[in-house]
Amino acid sequence: MLKRRKAIVVAAALLAAACTSAPVAEPPKPTLDRFYQQQLTWGSCADFAGAEAAIKAGMECTRMLVPIDYGRPDGDTARIALSRQRSRGAKIGSLVTNPGGPGGPGLEMPAVLADSPLADRFDVIGMDVRGLGASLPRLDCRSSEQLAVERQLLGFSHAWGEIDQVEEENEGFVNSCVQRSGVNLLAHIGTVDVARDIDVLRAVLGDEKLTYFGVSYGTRIGSTYAEMFPTRVRAMVLDGAIDPALNIADPVIDGAAFQQAFDAYAADCTKAPDCPLGTDPARTTEAFHGLTRPLLAPEVFADPSKLTYFDVLPIVINSLYHPRFWPDLTRLLTAVKTGASFAIAEGALQLGGETGDFVHKAVLCLEEVRVTDRVTATDLERRYRAAGPIFDSGEAVDQIPLDACAFWPVPPNTQPHRLQAPGLPKTVVVATTGDPATHYQGGVNLARALGGSLITYEGVQHGAVFDGVPCVDEPVMRYLNELVVPGDLRCTKPVAQQPAEAPKPAG
Repeated sequence: MLKRRKAIVVAAALLAAACTSAPVAEPPKPTLDRFYQQQLTWGSCADFAGAEAAIKAGMECTRMLVPIDYGRPDGDTARIALSRQRSRGAKIGSLVTNPGGPGGPGLEMPAVLADSPLADRFDVIGMDVRGLGASLPRLDCRSSEQLAVERQLLGFSHAWGEIDQVEEENEGFVNSCVQRSGVNLLAHIGTVDVARDIDVLRAVLGDEKLTYFGVSYGTRIGSTYAEMFPTRVRAMVLDGAIDPALNIADPVIDGAAFQQAFDAYAADCTKAPDCPLGTDPARTTEAFHGLTRPLLAPEVFADPSKLTYFDVLPIVINSLYHPRFWPDLTRLLTAVKTGASFAIAEGALQLGGETGDFVHKAVLCLEEVRVTDRVTATDLERRYRAAGPIFDSGEAVDQIPLDACAFWPVPPNTQPHRLQAPGLPKTVVVATTGDPATHYQGGVNLARALGGSLITYEGVQHGAVFDGVPCVDEPVMRYLNELVVPGDLRCTKPVAQQPAEAPKPAG
């Protein structure tokens, strides 16, 4: 009887098991394999916007597929525009480059470096970061017509202190970005996703480890990559470096640095009797205000043919990046003083057009500490003007409108922080003592954070590598080629030596 009961229990258990549905296997989660394993097909750069110098140099171009959101590999994708200058000699590998910005076009950077020793041993790679230039989709926030209208409205509203109207325009700009580009792209336009794109690029180029050269904001991309993928770095040179613990652009620090560069320019300009700032170096900021503040008048904005304050100031800033642009600044200020014509396109160091400006704003909004109240914005503006008097427009600072970042539709995806990159090999940071765009101490701090070497260049310019300073270039090239890490160095540009005897005429 006991055996029969046991048999009945076993049979019941088997029957219950048979009636229970077997667990359904979950489908495998999508991976990044298709992106890391893709094959690039290089060809002509003819159809790539902004690649004129690349075409002239005979470079190759292609596009690389990446997910817009790395958390959703099966979602929407982007195609990153790439350029390549093939190595002239025995190839070590590929050197990925970035010229800065945010929003600086990158396809032509290999052409700029074509005459440098880099091109002897590396395939030099340029890229338009996601949302920029020839990469698809492009970040789009405003049509040219809308920008032209806003140019006038901004001038009138700002000049007359209509704070609410300015904020409405800024919020309208953000809404237009959402409508034209979508929230998904706006949420994934920043440095973290660019660093992930570069790791995909490293793999599809066939490099086990990354060799990288970044300038200005390109150093933030490099340090972000180093933090995310420290063991995948072969060598990294970061020139004109940004402190990872600070905002990409700190108004107070930047104001002081650009004022220092302006003072250096002005001291040089006043040596000439026709300097538009006069001949007294102690009064050049005052003279600059006398030239530029009248450009805020409403009647100036009403005439599309006239240069406004907001046209002139960006060209002034760009012309302070390097002494080679100082003649441009003198021509501009002379045109303002005399009323002569001056095309905006004549200004030095333009970003990547309207798209570059959009990317610039989007990255800052995603990654900087946001100012969301007018009290803080006003205090920051006052400190900015005090640090850089050339940026004091003379307008009241009782209340400053919030900029577009206060209305950004997605939260930040990273914030300034103390960088940690365990396992990172030795890197090289180059910092210039009088850098107007990325202050010297930021380079010092980045070198410390990375545990790398610091090359200090004594000068007034933005970036120093491959600018004709052997004390900088030679250790950088030896490091990239042979992985010989230099010690900390301090460099100056050698004084040009006059020939002992004038050269004789040919023939």
